[in-house]
Amino acid sequence: MRKLFAVLILILISFSLSACVYRQDKAGILLNRHPITEKNIYDYEKSFPIGSRIYYVILMPKKVESRYLYLQVIKNDNDYGRLGYDLIWTKDVRLKDEEIHYFTDYFVINQKGFYTLKAYSKDNPSKTFAYYDFYVGN
Repeated sequence: MRKLFAVLILILISFSLSACVYRQDKAGILLNRHPITEKNIYDYEKSFPIGSRIYYVILMPKKVESRYLYLQVIKNDNDYGRLGYDLIWTKDVRLKDEEIHYFTDYFVINQKGFYTLKAYSKDNPSKTFAYYDFYVGN
C-alpha cells in the first residue's frame, strides 16, 4: 500500500513540475516608425517623435467573426502612465478578406505624453482584444 501511495505521489509531483504549459494564442499590436512590411514587422518601437507617423499592425491568430475592430488611442495624464486619461483618437475598422489575420495603418500624435493603443472586437466590445503602451516625445 505504501508503494502504491508513493508511486501516486511521484506521478502527481511529476505532472505538476513538468514543462507543459497551456498556451492560448492572443492578439498583439506592434508599432513602428516606418511602414510595416514582412521584412520589418518585428522591428517594433515604444518611443516616437512628436508629429511623426506611427505605423501599427494588429496581429490576430484567430479570425474575428464580426470582421469589425474598434481602435482607441488613450493619453494618460502624466508621463508615468498613471492616474487619469483622455481619449485622443478612435477608428472603426471593417476587415477585408485579405485582412482576416492582421490589420495595418498609421496615425499621428502631436502632443508629448504616455499613450495606450487599444483594440476591441465587435464580438466582445467590453473586453480589450489587444493593447500596446508607447511614448511620444522629443
